[in-house]
Amino acid sequence: MEGEFKIKVGRSIYTYTNFDDIPKEIGAVISFNPKYPEEPHTEEEHKLIETFNDKLQELMKRECRRLRE
Repeated sequence: MEGEFKIKVGRSIYTYTNFDDIPKEIGAVISFNPKYPEEPHTEEEHKLIETFNDKLQELMKRECRRLRE
């Protein structure tokens, strides 16, 4: 999934453009901005959009307290 994802690890904030590149353990999600397909959306694009919240929840589960500082 493409977009702009800002992730804090330690004292640094990293920007990723591909969701799959985000590390398995992170400090915090700073921003989650997936790339929405242009309208009108196909059925396949609607299914992709419906996964965005699940992907955000997945990132939040990767948050690790020791990587926040």
